[in-house]
Amino acid sequence: MYVRLVNYIDTLNQYRRTKISNRNFLVIAALIVGILAGLAAAALKSITHHIEDFLQSGFHWHYKYYLYIFFPLIGILLSVLYVRRFIRKGKFETGLTPLLFTISKKSSKVEPHNIYSQVITAALTVGFGGSTGLEAPIVTSGAGIGSVIGRFLGLSYRETTMLLACGAAAGIAGAFNSPIAGIVFAIEILLPEFTIPAFIPLLLASATAAVVSRLFYTEQLFYLVTEGWVMPALPFYVLLAVCIGFFSIYFVKVNYLVKSYFYKLQHPYKKVVIGGLMLGALVFLFPTLYGEGYVTIKNLLSGNYTAVISNSIFSEYATFPIAIILFTLITVFAKSFGTLITLGAGGNGGIFAPSLIMGGLIGFLVAFTANTLGIAHLNVANFIVAGMAASLSAIMHAPLTGIFLIAEITGGYILMVPLMITSAISYFISRSANKYSIYTKPLAESGALLSHEDKDTTVLNMMKLKYLIEKDYLVLKQSDALSEKMGEILQAKRNLFPIVDADEIFIGLIYMEDILKITIKPGEEELSVSELMHPAPEIVVSNDALKTVLTKMETQNAWLLPVVDEQGRYVGFVSKTSIFNKYRALLSRQADYME
Repeated sequence: MYVRLVNYIDTLNQYRRTKISNRNFLVIAALIVGILAGLAAAALKSITHHIEDFLQSGFHWHYKYYLYIFFPLIGILLSVLYVRRFIRKGKFETGLTPLLFTISKKSSKVEPHNIYSQVITAALTVGFGGSTGLEAPIVTSGAGIGSVIGRFLGLSYRETTMLLACGAAAGIAGAFNSPIAGIVFAIEILLPEFTIPAFIPLLLASATAAVVSRLFYTEQLFYLVTEGWVMPALPFYVLLAVCIGFFSIYFVKVNYLVKSYFYKLQHPYKKVVIGGLMLGALVFLFPTLYGEGYVTIKNLLSGNYTAVISNSIFSEYATFPIAIILFTLITVFAKSFGTLITLGAGGNGGIFAPSLIMGGLIGFLVAFTANTLGIAHLNVANFIVAGMAASLSAIMHAPLTGIFLIAEITGGYILMVPLMITSAISYFISRSANKYSIYTKPLAESGALLSHEDKDTTVLNMMKLKYLIEKDYLVLKQSDALSEKMGEILQAKRNLFPIVDADEIFIGLIYMEDILKITIKPGEEELSVSELMHPAPEIVVSNDALKTVLTKMETQNAWLLPVVDEQGRYVGFVSKTSIFNKYRALLSRQADYME
């Protein structure tokens, strides 16, 4: 049955290639991806909000508010149980870093279970109060849809990557009802290279997803009432950008501290219990941390400045402006810990929404504090919006995504200049301290990052050493006598012979010219292999990156080098010829992309 299905798909693809060009076919595929990703976004939002509504409004019990301490623990536990019970064959990973790794090192092959497992685990995590966002899971789910469709249709790596990016863009467009931001996100974060033809599939996928999602949710995420910005407020926008720039540096450092702490906890359920109880305590003290946190931003934008503190145990101090300022400041830092604890404990989500919330709260702090102290009279809503854009730009290193996303979801295009100023300054400060974003730093450290700036490294990272190893060399044992092996040596196609010991451990080389020299000298034919052996100029390990291999070759002025496994056993040889041939093939494939 499976073989018949594969043959049918192959026949269908062959027929399709004769009737329609790749460029036009990708447009059709992008529409399909957009529809499915839009449905996935709508499903995720619907399930999450139903869980939240039931726990907060539909679930009645006299002591239910005491359970708010345990709700996050329950959500994370259910997510971990689901993964351990149902995701057995594949690997479940959260966040955008694994998706970027998939593009650079796994030929854009997203495991199919991500299409639904990301939706289920994110809904459980956030619905029960996990302090993360739904955007990263829906991006991964949409990317999974694009990847699976691309592979199902037998498309190339580049075309599959294009559909993967279409799915990710459609996920953002469906989650926020913001098609432009979806396109910009895919270009800025996911696509290693951008070409004009790629814009059309992205545009159609994002627009389609936004339409499909709008069938289920017609309400705009945020409403911004503003008459625009004024020149006297510009210094305060700069101050806001500087504050958020330095906050993003702090957030990245705390991210790695929290990750390292939970990484040391080997037992998964120990992580759940510790992280869940910590998060529950934070949510109990700071109700704004529950779930995505968009409700608080909505209230602040509408002028309800006590929303941050009014639902907490400190609500009796809501009439004191200084209490609002201090509580909001603490909430910003509590949100950063709440988000990272949720992810470290095993919950699913992303830092997209938390970045918006933290930035919005910092923007509120700057404007509300200035107004309270009588320093200036600032439009608080404008600063909340600018803070969200600046935070997204600084933490994710995605200034264009921050600008267009906030302009779309708030209708605040009239604030384009403040959005551009705050996003650019905060991004510059963050980039000065962290060359890579919170998503790309792990990839950069492992050499798996696709780079716009270093195309050679980008192409080399796409290549795998194991596919370039040449194994048609005659292998000689250290104890062999040359006279016994002379027949095989003379018939060998190579002029170089690897030498191994009894355990197949590589120990050296013999060159053909050395063997030929001794054959013309009578009486020396009984020499052993070890007597003519030379040490290798350098040795390559089978898991070395291609850039490392080329560096070794250049250092030793060698055209080929022996390859061994991690135990030192001989595997084969790698040559510059094979590397350069593969390099040229990849460049040619990129040049032919979507032609």
